[in-house]
Amino acid sequence: MFSWSSSPAKFNFGRPTSWRHCFFSVRRSLLEGSGYAAGDRVMIKCVVAVVKDPHIAPATQLPPSDITAHLRSLLENKEHADVKVGGEEFPAHRLVLAMRSPVFKEELYGLTREKDTSRIVVDDIQSSVFRALLHFVYTDSLLPPMDAPPPGDDTKEMIQHLLAAADRYAVQRLKSLCESILCKGIDTSSVITTLGLANRQNCIGLKDACIEFIVSLQKTDDVVASQGHTQLKRTCPVALVETWEKLNGT
Repeated sequence: MFSWSSSPAKFNFGRPTSWRHCFFSVRRSLLEGSGYAAGDRVMIKCVVAVVKDPHIAPATQLPPSDITAHLRSLLENKEHADVKVGGEEFPAHRLVLAMRSPVFKEELYGLTREKDTSRIVVDDIQSSVFRALLHFVYTDSLLPPMDAPPPGDDTKEMIQHLLAAADRYAVQRLKSLCESILCKGIDTSSVITTLGLANRQNCIGLKDACIEFIVSLQKTDDVVASQGHTQLKRTCPVALVETWEKLNGT
């Protein structure tokens, strides 16, 4: 095999005037005997290596984002809090609430806002649930270990309440996160309760997961005998009909 190389040529792409052409010559007889020449044409292989200039300083490495840490500190330290929320009156910041929830935004800045916007009354959400909601609003994360799979019974109940609160205040990412956790924790004892919740809060994915779980059971006696089944017949008959239609293949 015939090979030939020239001395390397250096190029500076920052200054076009410094470009160079590389000239070389080789005997015709060598080319013709190499097998790479055909008539008046020749095949040339070029290898280009890009070498980093050692004089260029390395790029500065950016530190990780710390905005959620600052927001968490703002919530925990209650600095410059200008609104109290909930029956327990959690100090919070109206701009943060309005930024994260369109419902809070309407209550604080909308046309239907109360005259006194220094306090938002929330009577029908447990304090622990509302605290978890505020934590997510400020940090975009759940209080640990609620997102650790699989969820236990206490955690599952908390997530169910938190999903309802997220739906009420239109915190969509929190609602989707709670829905995802509940999908992973469906069991015989909770499937009917979860199905009712999914139907009330319009969680299509969670609703489908509950129905698929019931359909997959060998026996549904425990499900039918549960207290949740009786309640579901009274409050969400449509969801129950859909379940049994799927179960019977209709």
